[in-house]
Amino acid sequence: MIIKKEIKKNVTVYYVQKEIADEKMDKLKNTYVKKSQIHLIIDHDADVYNAENNKLLLTFRKKKLTESKIKDFYENVIHFAVGYTNNRGSTSGSKNKNVHDNPKIMTNIIGYFDKLSPMQKFLIKKKNANIKTNVRECRFNMDNPEKYKKLIPLVEEVDHFYKKYVPENYENQYKKAKQTPFRIANTCFTTITTNVNFRTTIHKDKGDDMDGFGNLVVMEEGKYNGGETCLPQFGVGVDVRSGDILLMDVHEWHGNLPIEKVTPDAKRLSVVCYLRYNIWKNTKDKTKKFMIRHNQTIRKLRKS
Repeated sequence: MIIKKEIKKNVTVYYVQKEIADEKMDKLKNTYVKKSQIHLIIDHDADVYNAENNKLLLTFRKKKLTESKIKDFYENVIHFAVGYTNNRGSTSGSKNKNVHDNPKIMTNIIGYFDKLSPMQKFLIKKKNANIKTNVRECRFNMDNPEKYKKLIPLVEEVDHFYKKYVPENYENQYKKAKQTPFRIANTCFTTITTNVNFRTTIHKDKGDDMDGFGNLVVMEEGKYNGGETCLPQFGVGVDVRSGDILLMDVHEWHGNLPIEKVTPDAKRLSVVCYLRYNIWKNTKDKTKKFMIRHNQTIRKLRKS
């Protein structure tokens, strides 16, 4: 519910209050956002605050990202991003940790992660390898170093706008990022999640730095309707399209409205950049030299 609305420097500022009690939101976890729960769809420059405590919930800006950087990112990642996975669990609506009952989920990670893959665990045990940390290089940048380099300009641009529009959270996150060599270029991010036509259920992100915000951008192929990113507890949704940037507190309940294809080739690639807390926690005292050796050890496991 909108308590107050004002315009500041051509940005609409909303102050909203919870429409659904915390106790009920706990019961709605892992269910899909309903259109009836969303009373405000934002498609313009806006800031949204929780009226109860004046806490920033989200910042949204239209057409800020460079088109050529978006194109380079999309062309170099889409072949990977459309790969199916079965490990997104409850965010896909599954009641299980894995989503074997809903296998056609196109969601993947790039950069660094704080858990070893099942195959890596198997190889480490089989070869009795000496691994110093569970933090690992993701498969995409391991197998596609040249394509990975072409993603960096857009990620750096996202980092720039994060610093510009949400400076306090950015500085808290960047301080951590600077302390670990396991990060993406000179940014405050360790990890990127890509989702293709993936309608997430109501959830709070786990593993993200609690001091930081999620940074979400969207790339489009074909035509579709829907897919809005929503904070159902506050009745607010955001229609993020190509070139836009959404900075959001992902530790609030959020999920997506359904994606309705207008053309058969429709793809909504969402890209979320963030810092994983355990990467920082487990490697904040490590050097770049350590990271290089560690990555080499992991790579050799696959080849031996």
